[in-house]
Amino acid sequence: MITHPRLFDPPHAPREACEALERLLASPSVAVLMPNERFCGLLWEAVGQAEAGGNLTFDAQIVALCREAGASPLLTEDRDFDRFPGFPTARL
Repeated sequence: MITHPRLFDPPHAPREACEALERLLASPSVAVLMPNERFCGLLWEAVGQAEAGGNLTFDAQIVALCREAGASPLLTEDRDFDRFPGFPTARL
């Protein structure tokens, strides 16, 4: 969501952010990734690769979900994902 004032100035109100998320999820080309059998192992691997702690642990979860689903590259401006070897990202 785009409610954090350091990331988006001015930030969206929570209602606006939720409405934007609803529009995104309504797209037929969007798939919501859910953890499956391999997720825990892939998560441990990602945490170890990046020596993840704190907020980077959530990024490790995203990496594990993407790897399990075969979804790549991840479109992101977050350079923290560069800390995961072999995980492809793309920027606009």
